[in-house]
This record gives sequence, C-alpha cells and structure tokens, in this order.
Amino acid sequence: MRVLLVEDDVLLGEGIQIALTHFSYSVDWLTQGKDVLSALMQTDYGLVILDLGLPDIDGLQILQSMRDNKIQTPVLILTARDQLDDKLTGLNAGADDYMIKPFDVRELEARIRNLIRRSVGRRTDCIQLGQAQLDTSQRKLFFKDQAIEFSRREFSLIQALFDRPNQVFTRESLESIAYNWDEELESNALEVHIHRLRKKLGGASIKTIRGVGYVLVEEYFT
Repeated sequence: MRVLLVEDDVLLGEGIQIALTHFSYSVDWLTQGKDVLSALMQTDYGLVILDLGLPDIDGLQILQSMRDNKIQTPVLILTARDQLDDKLTGLNAGADDYMIKPFDVRELEARIRNLIRRSVGRRTDCIQLGQAQLDTSQRKLFFKDQAIEFSRREFSLIQALFDRPNQVFTRESLESIAYNWDEELESNALEVHIHRLRKKLGGASIKTIRGVGYVLVEEYFT
C-alpha cells in the first residue's frame, strides 16, 4: 500500500516514514502543502496522512481542496491541535480519522489498517481467497497448512493482488505500490519480486500478461 505523508517536522516525518516502511507501506513524504494536489493527481495513493500546521497552507485547506476536486482518497489527520472543536472541524471537512500528537506508532498503524479496510469494504484484517487467507496485521499468508511470510515489498505486492484478484496490474502500477518515489529501482526488480512470490505460492498463482503486466489467478486458490 502506498501512503502520502504530509508533515513539515523533519524528525517526525523521518520517524513516521521509517516506521511505516517497517510495516510494509511505501511512503512518499511531502513537507509543503502546495505539492499535495499534484501528487494525488499523479499517483494512486491508498491513504493520506495530513498534518494541519504546515508552513505554507493550512492542512484544512488542502483537505477541502481534495474534496472539492472529487479526490476521495482516505485522509487521516495527524496534528497537535487537540481541542474537540478542531477535531470536529477536521472530520466535518472530510477527514476519515483524526489523531493527536504525540502518538504511539502502533496505534497509527492500526488506524491506517482500519481506514484501508473501510476503503475496500472489508471488516477484518484478513482477506479470504478460496483456501488462502492473507492476514494484513501479521503480514502472513495462510495456505495449504502453511504460514507464508514475505519481505516488505513482497507483502505490498501480494496485498494489492489479493485485494483485486483477476485484475491485471500494469508493471508501472505494481512498481508504484512497492517503491517510494525516492527509492532507486533496478530494471528487473519487479520481475525478481514476482519470481519470489511464485516460488512461495506456486508458479501458477500469478500469471504474466505479456506486454501488460501481471494478474493473481483466483481459481488457483480455490
């Protein structure tokens, strides 16, 4: 899952990016509010984490602009504004959740998972596909009496594929899921990840659509 973090505090931003990367998220980080809309129009993000006290534009203005432009990406406000009126204002402006600094990163990650579940219509952290169950909280796949573990990028890819079985993902879309925009990407990196996923799941689990991309074969898991 790719996340857009909007936070001007450098130490806090670095800490959040490192922590969420550990939880298998790809995190793009902005320190200026003016860049948010263009980033959202260029990249398909699963979530925005938005500070309100930005140096150039108030976060509430950014949120309002998103909703005015029909950008429905879930937004988690992360702010030091701790008054009830501030929280109500943020939620009424279109935020999906509101969290106050300081915070525990485990709670932040739990709230992110909750918002992602809601955005795709799931009630639990588990994605059931035939006989396979992907637990997004443990980041493991239970299949054929085995618990299969993944690297960070492998898990980002397998979660996206499990969320949309039988849908063809382009190479570019999968690369954007697995990598931040500031990470160096080798030309064959995606093929290496897909090869490793096939070794763990079975060769027929992911099909190559020549010249287009890859698709998770739902029938394989039934």
